[in-house]
Amino acid sequence: MSSQPPRSLTVLGAGAWGTGIACQIAAHQAVLLWGRDTAQMQRLQAERVNAAYLPDVPLPPTLTVTADLDAALRHAAGPHGLLLLAVPVSGLRAAAQAVRIFNADKPQGARVQQLVWLCKGFEQGSGLLPHAVIDAVFAGMDGPPATGALSGPSFALEVARGLPVALTLASTDAALRQSAVAALHHGAMRIYATPDVVGVEVGGAVKNVLAIATGVSDGMGLGNNARAALITRGLAELSRLGVALGGQVDTFMGLSGLGDLVLTATGDLSRNRRVGLALAQGQRLDHIVATLGHVAEGVHTAQTALQLARAHRVSMPITEAVSRLLDGKLTPQAALSGLLQRQPRGE
Repeated sequence: MSSQPPRSLTVLGAGAWGTGIACQIAAHQAVLLWGRDTAQMQRLQAERVNAAYLPDVPLPPTLTVTADLDAALRHAAGPHGLLLLAVPVSGLRAAAQAVRIFNADKPQGARVQQLVWLCKGFEQGSGLLPHAVIDAVFAGMDGPPATGALSGPSFALEVARGLPVALTLASTDAALRQSAVAALHHGAMRIYATPDVVGVEVGGAVKNVLAIATGVSDGMGLGNNARAALITRGLAELSRLGVALGGQVDTFMGLSGLGDLVLTATGDLSRNRRVGLALAQGQRLDHIVATLGHVAEGVHTAQTALQLARAHRVSMPITEAVSRLLDGKLTPQAALSGLLQRQPRGE
């Protein structure tokens, strides 16, 4: 690649995913990990392990931690810096606003110039995809950072352990795609690039809803045939909505579509799948969420995805069943019955 890769890389967010990808990146270059909880970051520095999220994974010596936000952003500033926002969708707007405030009074060479987010889902309330949240934050700003999304089939624990993973870097900025891929792509982590930000984000969001559905199916003991049918028809739903929102159909056959859906719907580490399993056992949603310990984005995504489907006249029966199940309007048995009683149609 012709462009020089970033040399100063910061990850904002010391949860499971932020810590996991920071550990993976630190295998081939130094990285700074920021977390907002000062006491937690002091423990990470002293114990060299994130006991709250990844207790069995030691932090590499090339990984530095801090609770100083200004220092973290300064580390990612300049033409050779890269900032990864590893916060949930609910925290994306605030994180981006912090970057805007940091950049506001600085010359271009001292600003954060390259920013990539790692979250998946829709912003609650607004229903916006992450790129639209970012666009809103930086609207009207002179010289905003180049931005993109990193997504794909990836469990934080496996990434933290250095196991192989393949991800998609989506950005409409060709220079950012080239630079970020050069910075992140190494032996155990393969990065593919695409300009289809919308398609990548829709795949990353809706697959969580479909993983809840497959968890319910497996929890009810419906077998592998039913799971395969849900994944396949779920992919069709995801693709229809993604195309309606402006995504490219080929994207949904790739890592951020089919790949992420298969992983999240079948993997034992999937939080959204675990929500479905627990619902099938008759557990209350509030109890499931309270005991999960991590964010399960599909719980918040289902209603937004259904609203978008209705607005764009897209048929999403599995998503609708999950949404009504999460709202307490259907039992798992009734949700299954409704799907099985649908009239036959062409595939």
